[in-house]
Amino acid sequence: MGYIQKLREKVGHDPILTAGVGLLVFNEKDEVLMQLRTDYNQWGFPGGAMELGESFEETAKRELKEETNLDIEKLKMIKVLSGKDTYREYPNGDKLYDITAIFVIKKYRGNLKINDDESKILQYFNINKLPKNMTTHTKNYLEKFGDILNLALLEKKK
Repeated sequence: MGYIQKLREKVGHDPILTAGVGLLVFNEKDEVLMQLRTDYNQWGFPGGAMELGESFEETAKRELKEETNLDIEKLKMIKVLSGKDTYREYPNGDKLYDITAIFVIKKYRGNLKINDDESKILQYFNINKLPKNMTTHTKNYLEKFGDILNLALLEKKK
């Protein structure tokens, strides 16, 4: 059982503060990877919550492997998001504010496949033609924290 699950046993659905990662993975066509999530039935970027004792980088590597079967070879943190715009409520009623480290994955290896029960579909999208059916927190990240996709794409090419 993970840290968040243990914490939830004590606090129920009350808001908590978490730390986690959002991962921007681009293919050779400069399309960004998104997942159709099973919990919301909406699109978001791969990523997830930090476990006790993990660094942001370790969390990024673990989460990408768990969700997509991809292994990170090179990554770079491009932004840290925090504050009221990181609030989210899950369909089960869990509430949280998240400190989210956004990483661009500069190099990776492996074959893309759904590796857990969090994703229905993994698909690459043109950054100018993202799906409309995105999670609220994904929309918030894109609308309220600047142009992180273009920033990530520029950083990937360095």
